[in-house]
Amino acid sequence: MANAKFLSVLALVVLMACPVFTNAQTFTKDIAPIFQEKCQACHRADSMAPMSLVTYEEARPWAKAIRERVIKHEMPPWHINQTVGIQEFKNDRSLSEAQIATIVKWVDAGAPKGDLKDMPPPKEWPDESKWNFAGMFGGPPDLIIKSPDWTVPPVAQDAWYKPVIETGLTEPRWVRAIEIRPATVKGRKVTHHALARLQQDEGGAAIDNAALTAGAGSAGLFMEWAVGKQGEIMRPNSGKLMLPGSKIVFEMHYHAIGEQITDHVELGIYFYPKGQEPKYRQTLEIMQSIAGGSRNIDIPPNSTFMSQNFIPMRRAGRVENFQPHMHLRGKAMSMEAILPTGQTMMLSYVDHFNFNWMNNYIYADDAAPLLPKGTILKITSWYDNTAANPNNPDPNQWVGFGDRTVDEMGHAWVNVTYMSDEDYQAEVDKRKASQTKSAALRE
Repeated sequence: MANAKFLSVLALVVLMACPVFTNAQTFTKDIAPIFQEKCQACHRADSMAPMSLVTYEEARPWAKAIRERVIKHEMPPWHINQTVGIQEFKNDRSLSEAQIATIVKWVDAGAPKGDLKDMPPPKEWPDESKWNFAGMFGGPPDLIIKSPDWTVPPVAQDAWYKPVIETGLTEPRWVRAIEIRPATVKGRKVTHHALARLQQDEGGAAIDNAALTAGAGSAGLFMEWAVGKQGEIMRPNSGKLMLPGSKIVFEMHYHAIGEQITDHVELGIYFYPKGQEPKYRQTLEIMQSIAGGSRNIDIPPNSTFMSQNFIPMRRAGRVENFQPHMHLRGKAMSMEAILPTGQTMMLSYVDHFNFNWMNNYIYADDAAPLLPKGTILKITSWYDNTAANPNNPDPNQWVGFGDRTVDEMGHAWVNVTYMSDEDYQAEVDKRKASQTKSAALRE
């Protein structure tokens, strides 16, 4: 009798000591929807991530690693500071604090699977052999420009291939969307990034369209492929202009992975219908963060480095995005607007830049900053060439400018839609009316 009583007390103590999880988060009900929304674009079979997170059996072995990565905001890759600047984006893939808490609770509860009836249907991903925007525009791109094939040996130094390809255009055309991609899935493994620059003579252009003379400089960088970025759709009534005789200057950065792979890059361009011209011309500007240009980068061993640059806006415009570009020592970059009144606005601050993820932060329609003529864009970049930087290959090296990953550079890729002062004021008034209406609906 005494033994039975002792065992009963012991069982009670054990139950009290062990946490009892009621209504615990499960993979099928709570985690799978989050992974579908924010993770599986990369974490699925035959995609770029090292593991799939589609099924419970695939995800369960990684539970503790997932918990650590989401707590540190390392995954999904979204490196912008979420306490300052603009926080409304078209392509926000960051986890909310509630989603992070859900994942943490799931792992802490032992990562239970849950009932299969709660599992959401598998997400249908676009066929990567097809163009992403084809369904939106009723077919494949109007113009596809391909670079020549390039073979990456199993073992080799990094290579930069820069072929120049004629567009074949014989008349001006306005662009409403662009896609760029390595031609094959295997090609994406050896293509670190791919750039397409638009080269054309604008001096003699006779285009009866105010957008051409609205303030954009030259055609410049046209589109980029990198992990997390594959294309761009212009905002309504805006576009990029291609002229007769134009050329595409490709730049592919290839790196070996232990397997011989031959591939090329494809640039797909969707035009506005002939005769339909957008009101605004959009230009992708390369905004240096280094005073005097990237060649002035000079980082001694075991030290940090900071530089700033100031870019005046000679026309009014709408800033569409912010995409920092640095290499392995890159730590942070910010973009501020200094208004003609002297007021300074922080637009975006990427405070934990990661070279492995070239994120493009695309502002939401009602959040993209409208800036008057005379605004100065201030770009600041920070570098860490010390042992405290986990990405630093060698803190004892003196680092300067260069194309190699172990060298450095610093600039932001920023799309600007230029407009006249009158159109700028009309956009400002439209934005204010929309915000007033939204505020009234919330009350």
